[in-house]
Amino acid sequence: MARDAWDPRRLPDLGGRRYLITGSTRGLGYFAAEQLVSAGAHVIMTGRHPNRLAAAHAAVERRVTDAATDDYSPEPGTVETLLLDTSNFGSIRAAAATARARGPLHGVLLNAGIVHPPKQRQTAGGHELVFATNVLGHFSLAGELLQNLAVVGGRMVWLGSMSTVLGATDPTDPELAEGYTPWRAYVQSKVATTVLGLEADRRLRAAGVPASSVVAHPGYAISGRTPGVRGVNEPGSVKRFIDNLQTPIAQSKQSGAHSLVRALVDPAVEGGQFIGPRYIVHGAPHRARPGKLTRDPELGVRLWEYCEDATRVRWPFEKAARARRRLR
Repeated sequence: MARDAWDPRRLPDLGGRRYLITGSTRGLGYFAAEQLVSAGAHVIMTGRHPNRLAAAHAAVERRVTDAATDDYSPEPGTVETLLLDTSNFGSIRAAAATARARGPLHGVLLNAGIVHPPKQRQTAGGHELVFATNVLGHFSLAGELLQNLAVVGGRMVWLGSMSTVLGATDPTDPELAEGYTPWRAYVQSKVATTVLGLEADRRLRAAGVPASSVVAHPGYAISGRTPGVRGVNEPGSVKRFIDNLQTPIAQSKQSGAHSLVRALVDPAVEGGQFIGPRYIVHGAPHRARPGKLTRDPELGVRLWEYCEDATRVRWPFEKAARARRRLR
């Protein structure tokens, strides 16, 4: 990718393309949806809470319509919503069945996640909540939607973190039965999503599946530096003040979403790549290098097998590979 070849504020025309985004009622997921719809895409916004999902849906339509004044901009796209809780396997199966019935997907952005876990550490199914939400749910969903991606040569994007670039430890105890801390739970989940995103691409290539897997991270993106959006991002004055003190090392959620969107739609991006801000914490999206730990194929195999056992989901590689014939 040439250094200045990509302008995140002038996306290619995405008319006729369909994307699904998890966790799109707030932050990065919301702004990624807004940017895709602005470029003409049809976006399936997902979230756990019906009222928040409705508010985010309305905000996208309102803001994209208000901004569509440039004669050179693509015709705005469309939005639909789908209830999905990535910490709940039953919710994932139901949402995936609905999404499969609605047709092919050119991209799935595996964005939903927990940074600061609540007091309740476990899901109803007995899994550690952060790992279930950030990792297991997305592993399951990506497998369920693999054929919808393969039939049109689509792409899945896993949400990494700069913490995996700056240094992380091997998640030998993925769900932290021992030594639990909220920060460690978050970092381990992001190591796992990065490892799985890279391992997924190895397996897709080996199986001849016409779909790709990419990892992206948003840098240090914070809400207090992000435009206010009614019902979506409404930080108070104290939050604005504190976050604006971090201007030299931070960026808005809107800017953080640029890396995710580039990873999802840039035709120059290839499977197995890692996209993030140029200066790690902020900057225009470009190709970066994932942390050494996350590139370990042995760790990829170990975490993949762990997720298969935990979710009881086996990705349908053979069926998805047959989609190649339909692409010709």
